[in-house]
Amino acid sequence: MWLYPAALVGLCYLLRWYRERQVVSNLRDKYVFITGCDSGFGNQLARQLDLRGLRVLAACLTEKGAKQLRDQTSDRLETVILDVTKTESIAAATQWVKERTGDRGLWGLVNNAGIGVPAAPNEWLTKDDFLKILNVNLIGLIEVTLSLLPLIRKTRGRVVNVSSPAGRLSVLGGGYCISKFGVEAFSDSLRRELCPFGVRVAIIVPGNFKTSICPDNVQDLLKGLWSQAPPEVKKSYGDKYFEGYCQYYNKLTSLGQKDLSLVTNCMEHALTAVHPSIHYSAGWDAVCFTLPLSCLPTSVADFILSLFANAVRPADAV
Repeated sequence: MWLYPAALVGLCYLLRWYRERQVVSNLRDKYVFITGCDSGFGNQLARQLDLRGLRVLAACLTEKGAKQLRDQTSDRLETVILDVTKTESIAAATQWVKERTGDRGLWGLVNNAGIGVPAAPNEWLTKDDFLKILNVNLIGLIEVTLSLLPLIRKTRGRVVNVSSPAGRLSVLGGGYCISKFGVEAFSDSLRRELCPFGVRVAIIVPGNFKTSICPDNVQDLLKGLWSQAPPEVKKSYGDKYFEGYCQYYNKLTSLGQKDLSLVTNCMEHALTAVHPSIHYSAGWDAVCFTLPLSCLPTSVADFILSLFANAVRPADAV
């Protein structure tokens, strides 16, 4: 009785396996531009694609990061300095890409550059604290994409945007979650707009990984945010809450996974597969916890998140 349904399910998985493993032809002739290649996902992806033979155009924030990457890769890989918060830097990088690609166009764009701090309860932050993250993670991503779209449309290529589970479920105050919700929305609209041109847009959703998105001096950054908070806010929260929040944040960052290839393999598939997925989730926490939690009723999600929140309640909590 169950033989035919089981065979059908098995056949579906086999077809899906075959479909996902079909690779685009002539990869060695294709150019891919990656932002945020000084370290983390961008750095590993650049090295990974270079080994596959693609022509990698790696954008780094610093010359030091660019030199280190060039020393680890083949002569095919080229680097450029890019600050995604500056229009003139984006314009210069776009012209640099045009000169490299010529009439062939750009096959892939990976918007990987991003920062995670300042992140803290919203009342501790200023407008500039929010803008610092939004200008990198969202506005910079949009401007880079719009600048390079004509080159990508020419090849009917790929746009790969790095989002986060925080783009589905807001778990921290500050600009990070806001920026990732924006990345999801921009990617969705862009995917639908570019579909008639044969351009594919993919969203990568990494869980908690150990990268430079959370710097080593995060404790000092939190102290700086706490010191700038208005006196009435500090009184309402209390010093014990601040200390508990620091411990909570440190615990979150310490749980980061170390195998970055879980993410870069998804990026590579989005760039090289004949049939890329729309969404890629990487990391056990994204797959098993945060994304499923975002699908629950809001009140249920709020209750579950409260169980994992700072154990210390604010001084004026009721």
